[in-house]
Amino acid sequence: MLLLTCTMHANGCYESIISFGDSLADTGNIKQLTFKSNSQPPHFLFPPYGETFFHKPTGRCSNGRLIIDFIAESLGMPLITPSEVIRQHGAIEKGQGVNFAVAGATALDSSFYEAQGVANTCTNVSLGVELEWFKIWLHSIYRTQSDCKNFLQNSLILMGEIGGNDYNHPVMAGKSIDELKPYVPLVINTIVSAINELIELGAKTFVVPGNLPIGCSAAYLTIYYDSDEVEYDNTTGCLITLNEFAEYHNELLQIALNQIREVHPDVNIIYADYYNAAMQIFHTPIKYGFTNGALKACCGAGGPYNYNLLVACADPTSKSCARPETYANWDGLHLTEAAYEVIFKSLFQGPYTTPQFNSLCPTSHIQARDTSSSLVQSF
Repeated sequence: MLLLTCTMHANGCYESIISFGDSLADTGNIKQLTFKSNSQPPHFLFPPYGETFFHKPTGRCSNGRLIIDFIAESLGMPLITPSEVIRQHGAIEKGQGVNFAVAGATALDSSFYEAQGVANTCTNVSLGVELEWFKIWLHSIYRTQSDCKNFLQNSLILMGEIGGNDYNHPVMAGKSIDELKPYVPLVINTIVSAINELIELGAKTFVVPGNLPIGCSAAYLTIYYDSDEVEYDNTTGCLITLNEFAEYHNELLQIALNQIREVHPDVNIIYADYYNAAMQIFHTPIKYGFTNGALKACCGAGGPYNYNLLVACADPTSKSCARPETYANWDGLHLTEAAYEVIFKSLFQGPYTTPQFNSLCPTSHIQARDTSSSLVQSF
């Protein structure tokens, strides 16, 4: 098997990757946190999660690699170490990347949702908590302010995706999309505040993802199935109102990012258009090899979209498809490795970032590498 890798790290683009976010970026923190607390393990710590690439569950909410994994590989770096692995098993060397993303995490603090009567059964971690973890780690490795700034100036900061669960959890609790609209400016302000704090610490290059088209999620399609209150896009089968909500979030986020650019012209703020990169798949799934479509989950317990709110993927009564590479949706809420790879290529080797990622870190040195000789970290 061949991977696209490049020598950009060696050529000085980025020395490390620092990641924040939720299950779209978590490479194992939820696994470590679960073991640490002796709590009931979530379903994605069991097979068939991880079956395609790692051949075992790693804490990633997919059958294989995530976008962050493809980014690391493309930059010639090892897969990014979860922060909880570092915290529980010892510090890593200077210059290496760290991933603070946690599955289920929200941008807003858990206390906000508790006040709204919304429970997060996965974790009480928010972006603010992840940022505090990061600062503790940073100052444990780099003792002076100048050392911190030098490290961050040469690092690529991935801000998520974060914010999706700020809407997922309330919807699962029965709140309507109209009830969630006032949350959006609060979520955006939280993301912006975190970016500004990281800029003050010395960070110079950020990738800030927008939200995915949630109206194309098998989970949402199941929740709203046969509802008179929703309208479907005839070209994709996705829910129009929910996708418009995701676009509303993304529009406010881009306005806020433009404001940061004006205040900090020396900082690279890269907007990653997850929404439109993913919509390519939903418009023409066959083009990308998804012969079993883009809306039906590979792993689930039946129903029109193979998603059941009461029976999660990995439950003994659920079933997993034989060829996940032919599905875009993995478990109803998350995508397959194959879909994440399409999105990654569209973003970091294509036109779906603003400004284009290639313009800041040219990919002219991309070369093929045999994965059998590479070190794979599965944590």
